[in-house]
Amino acid sequence: MLVSKNLLLLTVTAVCCLTAPALADNTTSEDINSSSEQLTSVSQLSDIQPSDWAFTALQSLVERYGVIAGYADGTFKGDRSLTRYEFAAGLQAALDRVNQLVADGLTEQVKKADLETLQKLQAEFAPELATLRGRIDNLEARNANLASQQFSTTALLGGQVILGLAAGSGGKPPGKGEANTILTQLTQLQLVSSFTGKDRFRVGLVAGNSTRDSFGNPDAFNTNMARLAWQADSENQVRLDSLEYRVAGFGERVVFTFKPVGFSLGSILSVNSPYADAGGGAISLFAGSTPIFKIGSLDAGLGFDWLLSDQTRLQFAYGTRNSNENSQGLLGAGHSALGVQFLYKPTPSLITGLAYINAYARDGQLDTGTGSGNADTSGGLGEPAQIHALNASMKWQLTNQVVFSLWGGAIVTDSIKSDAVALTTTYQASLGLYDPFGRKGDLFGLIIGQPLKLNNGYLIANIDTGNSTHYEVFYRYLVSDNIAITPGFFIVTDPGHISRNNDIFVGAIRTTFSF
Repeated sequence: MLVSKNLLLLTVTAVCCLTAPALADNTTSEDINSSSEQLTSVSQLSDIQPSDWAFTALQSLVERYGVIAGYADGTFKGDRSLTRYEFAAGLQAALDRVNQLVADGLTEQVKKADLETLQKLQAEFAPELATLRGRIDNLEARNANLASQQFSTTALLGGQVILGLAAGSGGKPPGKGEANTILTQLTQLQLVSSFTGKDRFRVGLVAGNSTRDSFGNPDAFNTNMARLAWQADSENQVRLDSLEYRVAGFGERVVFTFKPVGFSLGSILSVNSPYADAGGGAISLFAGSTPIFKIGSLDAGLGFDWLLSDQTRLQFAYGTRNSNENSQGLLGAGHSALGVQFLYKPTPSLITGLAYINAYARDGQLDTGTGSGNADTSGGLGEPAQIHALNASMKWQLTNQVVFSLWGGAIVTDSIKSDAVALTTTYQASLGLYDPFGRKGDLFGLIIGQPLKLNNGYLIANIDTGNSTHYEVFYRYLVSDNIAITPGFFIVTDPGHISRNNDIFVGAIRTTFSF
């Protein structure tokens, strides 16, 4: 059966609404313009050129019907093959759009020839349309049943349970090297609700049993470089881990965040890393995201995420530690940090970021919980200090299956009391392969980096003289939509940036249950 190219394009294109990307969680998701959106110009499709046969047809549909939507990567993918059911689904969407135009009194926008062709197609695909309507009716009935039995009519419950089996060797020194095989768990629960449809209220609960810092304790490896991504110790007691409210404003271009519990600069500043999730990302704490956004070990803060354009975002975050104490508060806390980040997305596959952090620490410590202890304490400075840091990042989706990312940063700790200055650096590069064996949801990650290192300083007693390098490999195997098993290992050479220390090897199998 032959149909006009215009009508074929019309019937296979669904209408999608733009969602504000800043309302999504930064841990997953947080790409600029990540959602498909209704087009206002055919030139927005990167794989359609004026010389293509489809250009005129698409242009006409955009102007007359407004039903064209591209994929998240800015393409139309017009060369894809369709099944009869896929075509029928597109036809139903076109019928709904035409009916809407007629109901709105905009019949002049619908050509008589298109109506006649739609009628013929409706007759030709009557069996498929009837089947689809039946499936929709069944789904609506099941939806109604689930709604009557759901946890809440105003809040959604979700979360994940992580079970980790890990073993290590080496590391004698910096620790005693007594790294027995451990089995730990981390349970994360979230309650999410919306009051207006343009806001989000979220409560996060956590329970974990990684006692004595797991492999980071003195009897094992005695270094932050041995920390696992999912380790947390609440003695298996459920505790409040996060309390957050986000609301969109200014035409949904800006999202404001208020987070009195569980705040870090990374709560607002996008980490621009594919491996930040404790249950589905890297095995180690260091490899998940830049430690610079962990400066200050903050606990409360606020900020905003501003979508300047489809290619650019400006993010601002300010947080403190112990801000609930009357003697300190938001403006007088002994540890505070302000961060600004500019994100630029020049192409649909590339996101770059540049961030500046200005922090204050009354003891001069960074308190990121990563890197060498020497770097994290600014060489034992022990004096009030102003901290300045820069972080650059890039995430490049080379193909649908290959992602390359890197970040690097430098920190200057400047004592307010004396002339002491410390310079600390860190960097990481990674290569990720999605669905390497054709299995949807699988991910292979290869990561190389340098944990925080105190490179140089003035009037600083301790400088890191060695060179630690972090090597990590993992494979996330998706058993189902709700279960993932991730074997992996990481090696740290010269742990603590001390050349006389023995290398550390940590292997783990992480099982994540999501719901």
